[in-house]
Amino acid sequence: MKKELIDVVITWVDGNDPQHTKKLNSFLPDSKIRPTGAQETRYGNVNEIYFSLFSIFTFAPFVNNIYIVTDEQKPDIESLFELWFPERTNQVKIVDHKEIFEGYQEYLPTFNSRTIESMLWRIKGLSQRFVYFNDDMFLIRPLKEEDWFVNNVPVLRGKKTLAPIFHVIWQKIQLILNSDKKLRPSFHLGQYNAAKVSGFNFTYFVFSHTPHPILKQNSKTFLELSKERIEQQLKFKFRHFSQFNFLSYCYHLTLKKEMYSIQPFALSYVQPAKRKKNYINKKIALCEKKEAIKFMCVQSLDLCSKEDQNKILDWIHNRCIKHLKTLNLSNNKK
Repeated sequence: MKKELIDVVITWVDGNDPQHTKKLNSFLPDSKIRPTGAQETRYGNVNEIYFSLFSIFTFAPFVNNIYIVTDEQKPDIESLFELWFPERTNQVKIVDHKEIFEGYQEYLPTFNSRTIESMLWRIKGLSQRFVYFNDDMFLIRPLKEEDWFVNNVPVLRGKKTLAPIFHVIWQKIQLILNSDKKLRPSFHLGQYNAAKVSGFNFTYFVFSHTPHPILKQNSKTFLELSKERIEQQLKFKFRHFSQFNFLSYCYHLTLKKEMYSIQPFALSYVQPAKRKKNYINKKIALCEKKEAIKFMCVQSLDLCSKEDQNKILDWIHNRCIKHLKTLNLSNNKK
């Protein structure tokens, strides 16, 4: 079997951009209470993408192209190429929502990650094997291709578990009792919804906030679903509890084929906002100590103090530089 190239896809938004804010606000309900999927921190930006890219270039140099998917915006990443990776300049490409929603423009603009993720595979030129990142995901140790794909089959990081049937029944009861109630489009509910769409009723696969290896051939089957199911996935401007997690959908299709490799999370999941003073230091110390941790996800960094933001981002930055210097020393000795 021919080994395909591996691309990376990153979704990104700058919630500090006045134009984006104006566009988003025009679709918010008149109520002062924002929908669950429209919290400001969901669009917060402290230029994490710069450090995410730095970590990919450093610890996964085998990655081919990196596609940054955004809505009429451009991240501040030029200095990354000027200072560290001039040879990679043409391998990072900005992709607008209009490209991936070609033929489905009626659903734009969208501020819904579940909607956007469902169409990422439509990027022109995207390799058959690709890895999906949020901009708050980072690599912290060297990776091999086999950390993401084994024999062109995605590595799944998570575990199979029983379906949350009682939880789902309780939610349906709540809707019956109060039709105006807005159910939370939770991470796990999105995964369970994906399992059902994929044909799993009594079990589902639970994963976490790691980079997600995806096969384009699995992604394409989305448009083979019913017209009603496709519209339900694309029509909401903000996350909705009836949608499914598209990455989970692809994982469950992999499970159905019974050709997969399940491995540990290998993740440090960091939620630094409103934590005790020593929280970040402990997380960093754990990452440095445990060789098995390869990925870090830092959620809602925009809600932290500037000091805490710098503490995490500087650590990632310095870790990358240290590894690059080690590589250079090693190459010079050869």
